[in-house]
Amino acid sequence: MNATPNSGLILGIESSCDETSASIVRNGREVLSNVVASQLIHGNYGGVVPELASREHLRNILPVVHEALSRAAVTYADLDAIAVTEGPGLAGALLVGITFAKALALGTGLPLIAVNHLEGHIHAVLMESTTPSEPWALDPEPSLALVVSGGHTHLYLATPTPQGTYTYRNVGKTLDDAAGEAYDKVAKLLGLPYPGGPWMDALATHGTPDPALFPFTQIKQKATGNTAPKLSREATHTDDPTRFDLSFSGLKTAVRRYVELHHLQPSITAREAALRAEGLATGKPSNPQTLTAALTHFDAQTLNLIASFQNAVVKNLARQTFAAAAHFGARAISVSGGVSANSQLRATFTSMAAQAGLPIAFPQVALSTDNAAMIAAAAWPKWQSQTFAPNTLEPTPQLRLG
Repeated sequence: MNATPNSGLILGIESSCDETSASIVRNGREVLSNVVASQLIHGNYGGVVPELASREHLRNILPVVHEALSRAAVTYADLDAIAVTEGPGLAGALLVGITFAKALALGTGLPLIAVNHLEGHIHAVLMESTTPSEPWALDPEPSLALVVSGGHTHLYLATPTPQGTYTYRNVGKTLDDAAGEAYDKVAKLLGLPYPGGPWMDALATHGTPDPALFPFTQIKQKATGNTAPKLSREATHTDDPTRFDLSFSGLKTAVRRYVELHHLQPSITAREAALRAEGLATGKPSNPQTLTAALTHFDAQTLNLIASFQNAVVKNLARQTFAAAAHFGARAISVSGGVSANSQLRATFTSMAAQAGLPIAFPQVALSTDNAAMIAAAAWPKWQSQTFAPNTLEPTPQLRLG
């Protein structure tokens, strides 16, 4: 086993859901390559099918790793370690990545490092901080990290240790749907392509949000059955004042009721068929031509509905995040995960952070969604502390952080 660093290079492998990714990162910061193979097949089903995801990972993982090495112009002999996502995620998908990484470590004699997917998202932000003056990376006081994606919505107090690693304390989480999951479910309800989050964000800018349409009182608390909580630290599933939990199930239900009350289903069905017929369902809303063509199939009422939904989600996330930051005296805020790419979320959080006098950081948009660069980055402190995984490493689908 190679235990003496010679290059600072780590090969990261990520396969927790529907992205097969490999990346070469130097010293936890410098991304030499980051290859992501997206599984477009799930768009036909409106969501990720676990069995299909595992099959696609098997098909993609070898060429993706080879491409990452090629783009970085390195070989296995140049590496210090191999890092892989241990969890959380889909069991079968995680198994593909872990099995491949274990075989690769055995064949090359390189140490294997297991990485928590959630910590990887946080390190996607830390890669953006390159100077000692940036407090979200190096300040001894805690920072507050929001990880918000299709599968996760968590708030963590992150505190650096003298060893260069971080300790995490979970101070809030979703009680039901993750924010990104709510986006995808509402998008599917409205006849939008999968994944729905980017489409919702792009379309919301063409609508006018109505704050009264989805007031915060419609977000339910799962454990208590309370249908009208305030979005503050008191609005949690316990009386613990240190919890800042969130909920999105009630908001999703409110959208469904709006659709039913206003008899929107016929127009939704027609829109979905038109988008497919014109080939727009497989396009990306980031393409101006695709978005312009798609907008011809949306009326003002639907665009306002989308804008109102997004406004409620973003304000929910912002209020709980900044309430937690104030309560714990956080010195900085980081936001990561797929939903952190949302344009309104970035604008809202940036504005509120400025008002609160708090530094705030986001990852590059390309590193917001699942990727292997963040896994390799999170592995670097573990390499420095010689924290390696055993050859008996297995997937942990429900792995927690902190």
